Amino acid sequence: MRKLFFLLPNIDSCRAVVTELENAGVPERHLHVVASLEQSLGDLPEAGVLQKTEILHGLEWGLGLGAVAGFLGGLLIVKFPPTAHGLGNGTLVIAAVLGALFGALVSALMSSHEHNHSLDKYEQAIENGEILLLVDLPRSQVETTKRMVLEHHPEAEFGVRKPGR
Repeated sequence: MRKLFFLLPNIDSCRAVVTELENAGVPERHLHVVASLEQSLGDLPEAGVLQKTEILHGLEWGLGLGAVAGFLGGLLIVKFPPTAHGLGNGTLVIAAVLGALFGALVSALMSSHEHNHSLDKYEQAIENGEILLLVDLPRSQVETTKRMVLEHHPEAEFGVRKPGR
């Protein structure tokens, strides 16, 4: 999936693009609108926590780092058991899974309060009253969608973000 960014001058323009995309088969759950707090979006699909924060990025990092830390902790427990009985290799798996879950939880909680850095370059425009429309699409539909929107709405500014940041 790719995330397309369309910066639009006002709500009416954004509503027209959203309607056009929905008519072209883009599901509403793939459309996310970001506007200033003063603007009412009405029936437009507002961007949620997943789009406005770094929570997904935090989950990814926490999952990976937690799994590594859990595995290393499990390795220490297996190598130096706290009891006279030896512990099996299942301990490593359990420790890695528990570490991954704990790391994902902690990192997601911490990053849920951090704004999405992909939106930084649009921050001033949004504060000035412009509307940012985020569209999640498969790679194969990016060019067609971009061409369609820009052809019918030359006032839109286009951007794209590749997966992984």
